[in-house]
Amino acid sequence: MRRKIFQNLLIISLFTTVSFTWGTTWMAMKIAVSSVPPILATGLRFLCATPFLLLLSRYKQAPLLFPTGQGLFQLYVTIFYFALPFTLMIYGERYIASGLASIIFSIMPAIILVLSRLVLNERTTLQQLFGLWISISTLIIILWYETYHHTDTQLRGILALIAAVLIHAVMYVLCKKRCIGISVLSYNTLPCLGAGIILTIAGLSEITDLKIFSPQALLAIAYLGIVAGVGGVLAYFLLQKMIKPFQASLVFMVFPLIALTLERIINGSSLSTYSLLLLIPFLIGMILILSESKK
Repeated sequence: MRRKIFQNLLIISLFTTVSFTWGTTWMAMKIAVSSVPPILATGLRFLCATPFLLLLSRYKQAPLLFPTGQGLFQLYVTIFYFALPFTLMIYGERYIASGLASIIFSIMPAIILVLSRLVLNERTTLQQLFGLWISISTLIIILWYETYHHTDTQLRGILALIAAVLIHAVMYVLCKKRCIGISVLSYNTLPCLGAGIILTIAGLSEITDLKIFSPQALLAIAYLGIVAGVGGVLAYFLLQKMIKPFQASLVFMVFPLIALTLERIINGSSLSTYSLLLLIPFLIGMILILSESKK
């Protein structure tokens, strides 16, 4: 009985941790990019996370390299799972609100559903297709409504976030096919280090005065790397091992609500009332998609 209670408390703690860290990530990126360029901010983020990943890998005796024959794919992971999409995410936040950015990224399960059907030939139910139609349609309406009276710069941010989601989803689906049996630490540690080095060198080449970096931005970068990048991701993978896929995926519906709430508290702004109401069918569509997930 006590063991069951402890397990339930652990699940609740993990779910809360993941939801909170992923929900606060978007405001942290907004703060980071306020004075640090996107490429450098992303590189420093990964470099902050790397020492902790190396220590965890050593403690768990997880290999740093992918299995024989997967070396080139590990390079692809470095570039297309870490360096490029995360840079696009924080670049997009230069131009759009953090709450709206979180909603765009929360569509990830829907994109993965489509790609899994096309790439892996996984079975798709009518319920999932209906949920996909609802979520995509309402997201398009929200984006249109929120950008209708704004400049092209906001559209630039939205396109950057959408590109990041698509690249991330493609890599996720490819990893479902090629990374079976690879430790989550092996998957993250060296690619994180490689992406951090590449982006930091590229970012520093554009900087002439380091004094422009605010303390708040540097703290936000450290938070992104250590708390969200290490703690949040590892907590999510542990959560996936303890509960059903649908239950774990509910995080994708909770963290945008946290991001929107945080944006209202800190900046006093949020989505329009019309867009907030549209979140109801958007989330219903996501539930229809995720409730049928088997993996």
